[in-house]
Amino acid sequence: MKKRSLKLWACLVLMLAFGINTKAQTDKSVSLPQLVTGKKNVTDTTKIQAKKSDQTDLPDVIHQLFHTKTSPQPDSVTTKPEISVVPAVGYTLVSKFALVLSGNIAFRTGPQSRISTIVASASYTQNKQFIMPVLSSIWTKNNKFNFVGDLRYYQYPQSTYGLGSSSSIKNEDPMDFSFVRFYETALRHVTGNWYAGLGYAIDNYWNVSQTGANSGVVSDYTKYGTFSHSVSSGLTLNVLHDSRDNSINPIKGWYGSIQYRDNREFLGSTQDWQSLIIDLRKYIRFPAGSDNVLAFWSYDWLILGGNPSYLNLPSTSWDPNSATGRGYIQGRFRGAQMVYAESEYRFKITNNGLLGGVFFVNAESLSAQQGTKLQAIQPALGPGLRLKLNKTSRTNIAVDYGFGREGSRGLFIDVGEIF
Repeated sequence: MKKRSLKLWACLVLMLAFGINTKAQTDKSVSLPQLVTGKKNVTDTTKIQAKKSDQTDLPDVIHQLFHTKTSPQPDSVTTKPEISVVPAVGYTLVSKFALVLSGNIAFRTGPQSRISTIVASASYTQNKQFIMPVLSSIWTKNNKFNFVGDLRYYQYPQSTYGLGSSSSIKNEDPMDFSFVRFYETALRHVTGNWYAGLGYAIDNYWNVSQTGANSGVVSDYTKYGTFSHSVSSGLTLNVLHDSRDNSINPIKGWYGSIQYRDNREFLGSTQDWQSLIIDLRKYIRFPAGSDNVLAFWSYDWLILGGNPSYLNLPSTSWDPNSATGRGYIQGRFRGAQMVYAESEYRFKITNNGLLGGVFFVNAESLSAQQGTKLQAIQPALGPGLRLKLNKTSRTNIAVDYGFGREGSRGLFIDVGEIF
C-alpha cells in the first residue's frame, strides 16, 4: 500500500508542476468528449456565475506558488479558439505508468452557439502501448447541428480473461494488436433537449496475436475464433436527450443516449452484426442546495445479432470514455451482452472547491455467447480525490482507487469526471 501511495503522490506532484496553458485563457479545461445539448437560447451550461468567483483551481495555485500575476478571465469561451496543454504522468491497471500529453481547443462557432471542443492526447506506457485518440464535438452557429467525432490509433498489448463475467483471472491470455477507429455522427435538434441523427463507425484491428492462457487451458479467444485482421464497418442511428447543467461535471439534470449500429459486409465489414447501446445518467444535488452530487449511471451494451470479432464484443472499460468497471483492469470481463450500473457520491473537501472527494460503487454482469444467460454480478467500489483543474468549466483531475473481486484493485487517474 505504501508503494501505491508513492505512485499517487508522484502523479499529483508532476501534474502540479507541469500543468500548462498556452496563453491567458478563458477556459483552461481539458474537456471530456461529451455532448453539450440544448435549445438555441439556453444560457451556456459551462458559464460560471459571479458568486462562484471565490473558487480556486490548479492554475491559481501554480500562479500563487510562483508569484505570477493573472489576467481577469471572462466567464466563458468566445469565438476565439482557446488552447490548453497538460503534460503529466498517468497510471492505470492496463498500462501501468504512462507519459501523457493532453490538450484541447475550445471555441464557439457563433456568439450564441454551444462550446465546441477538439480533444487530443498521446500516451506511451510502461507496457509499451502507444495510444492516440482525437475526439471532437462541433456545434453549428445556431445549435441546430452537433457533429461528434472519435478517431483513435492504438498499438496495444492487452490481456483477455475469457468470456462472461464468471471468467477466472487465472485464465489470463496475453494478446497484442493494432487498432484504428473512425466514428462520425451528425445530430440534429428535434425539440427541447432532444437530438437525433445518423453516423458511420469503423473499427479496424490488425496484427492480432495471443500467447495462450497462462493456466494451460484452451482460451475462450481460441474457442470463439481467432483472427489476425478484422474490420467492423456500419451505420449508426442515434437518439439523445441532455438536460444536464454542465456536461463536464454535472450537478443536476439527466442524460440519455441510444445508439443502434448495423455493420454490413457491403460496407467493408468482415461480417454482418448489430449492436445496441443504452446510456442513462441522472444527477441530483444532495443535500438539496449544496454542490454535492449523487450521480447514477446505467450502461447496457448488447449484441443483437451476427458474429462480431472477439475484440468487438462488449467489454469492461471499452465504452467510449473507458469508464466502466473501476476496480478492474480494462478487458477483464467480455461477452455478448453487458449490463452495467454505477452510483457515485461527489462532495467538497475544501470550501474553495480546490479539493473534493468521491465514493463509488459499481456492478456488471456479462453473458458469454449469444443466447446464453447473464453470469455472476461482479461488484467494485472505492474512494477518490478531485483536484480542480479549471473552475470555469468545473473540470477536475480525478484520482480513484478501486477494489474488485479476486484481489483486483488499482489506481485510476483521469481528467474529468468518470460519467
